[in-house]
Amino acid sequence: MIHCEGLVKIYKTADLEVVALQGLDLTVEDGELMAIIGNSGSGKSTLLNMLGGLDKPSAGKLRVGERDLLTFRERELVAYKRELVGFVWQNNARNLIPYLTALENVELPMLLRGKRRRERAKELLEAVGLGGKTRNRLSELSGGEQQRVAIAIALANGPRLLLADEPTGSLDSRTSEQVLDLFRELNRKTGITIVIVTHDPLLARKVDRVVQIRDGKTSAEILRKGQGNVEHGQAEWGPDEPEEDSHIEYAVLDKAGRLQIPAGYLKDGGFHRSNKVRVEVEEGKIVLYPPDQGTS
Repeated sequence: MIHCEGLVKIYKTADLEVVALQGLDLTVEDGELMAIIGNSGSGKSTLLNMLGGLDKPSAGKLRVGERDLLTFRERELVAYKRELVGFVWQNNARNLIPYLTALENVELPMLLRGKRRRERAKELLEAVGLGGKTRNRLSELSGGEQQRVAIAIALANGPRLLLADEPTGSLDSRTSEQVLDLFRELNRKTGITIVIVTHDPLLARKVDRVVQIRDGKTSAEILRKGQGNVEHGQAEWGPDEPEEDSHIEYAVLDKAGRLQIPAGYLKDGGFHRSNKVRVEVEEGKIVLYPPDQGTS
């Protein structure tokens, strides 16, 4: 569904250049449910904006489905945003129109495409658990309910890709878990590809894969173990394999052979005293040592 290769984004002002992404590589399979994490300024929201057609890369390759986003003209970008991708923002003011009812909010994207599908809007609100609140205005809905309306809006035109930028950032932990469960349920039932940018630690237990971005590059992945569902790429767990403890963490090796190692590992291993490491190949394994440590 998504293929990024050597993706670069540079923001320029009159006297300043900011490199938000510097050679990022990422592949997301069709039907995958995954999260992107990283510190503020790491480039994760920049990446999401480019996937959503809201910003253009400075260099590299970016394909979503069969579409090459680097070659898009403005008209093609508009069609892409209307037809292929749905977006859920953290701030509900960007998702919803306050003087409309929940039902009217969900109908609006369909009206913009020249369609009026009230029954489809009702079905979507039912799917996100708000079938009994179609006529409620935003002031009559809780924060979690408003975010559910936002998810229904993002699904209104039947996108193949759903992007969510900190969708639980303004919610309490219980409501956050409900919203994340909803993403997972939608992914399993419909096979839609979902990419979530978040700081929420609950995500590791709710998605199939977590990708960490550091300094504008993918630096680590956490993959959930379990036998994959062939149709939608979902992981399934048995009764003896708890979801929250069932994962493997990988560091990402880029095409130039560069590897980013988490700072905590370096400190625990005594590497923090120098900017060098000694590399040895032992029995088919690459082993890193502090420069002053022997190989015994």
